[in-house]
Amino acid sequence: MTELIFSFGATVRSLREGRGWSQELLAEKADLNRSFLGEVERGKVIPSLATAAKLAEALGSKLSSLLADCEGRAD
Repeated sequence: MTELIFSFGATVRSLREGRGWSQELLAEKADLNRSFLGEVERGKVIPSLATAAKLAEALGSKLSSLLADCEGRAD
């Protein structure tokens, strides 16, 4: 389970950095606090399903695609 949490955060970070976005910009687009987003990216917190959906939408992705990418990293 812990590996999946880290994988989710790493996936979000990778997608964010791939777009050249700062944490501040993604947090704004997802209507989240920047420090909370940092904790998500570091695998320190488990985001709710609603938060994961906000992140996926902000990144221009479907939640299912974001989770699939996350699972692929965790393998």
